[in-house]
Amino acid sequence: MSYSYTVSQSFTETHAKHIASKVATDLKRVQRFYGQPSDYDISSYESELIELLKKGYLGTVTYGYKKNDNWITPTLRYTAKELYGMSSSDDDPGRIPANANIEGASFHSFLTYSLAWDGLSQAEKDAFKRTLPFQRVYASEPGISGYMSVDKSYSAGGKSLDRSILKSY
Repeated sequence: MSYSYTVSQSFTETHAKHIASKVATDLKRVQRFYGQPSDYDISSYESELIELLKKGYLGTVTYGYKKNDNWITPTLRYTAKELYGMSSSDDDPGRIPANANIEGASFHSFLTYSLAWDGLSQAEKDAFKRTLPFQRVYASEPGISGYMSVDKSYSAGGKSLDRSILKSY
């Protein structure tokens, strides 16, 4: 005998807002410990994330401090995943390292797009980017001073963001 089942779930704006709010909470904690990003920037990052998640265009997004063209602690990277009927935890945000040395560093964000994004025409990409709260510019991805370690997962509606935190060697 064999059994099969199908799981059908559509990802909605509510799901995207749920996941993005957890990232915004992480960023508020970074702000509390280190002074950046600003409330305005956090709101803009959250709005951008909601739109990217809704359309399935997010690959990864990194928020953190950069010094000498390398990410340093505290830096957080979120990687988008489709769950394809599998379950994933929906962790609470938090556990941001306090008291890291950010002297001489500045806050930055870096984003990569998904395969779905790559399938769009340039006109479709341009039109979508005009809906976002700010325009990203092309840049090379910074290096990493340490290593990224997955520590949390935020999920809803069949999608998740795995959060990695930068740790020193």
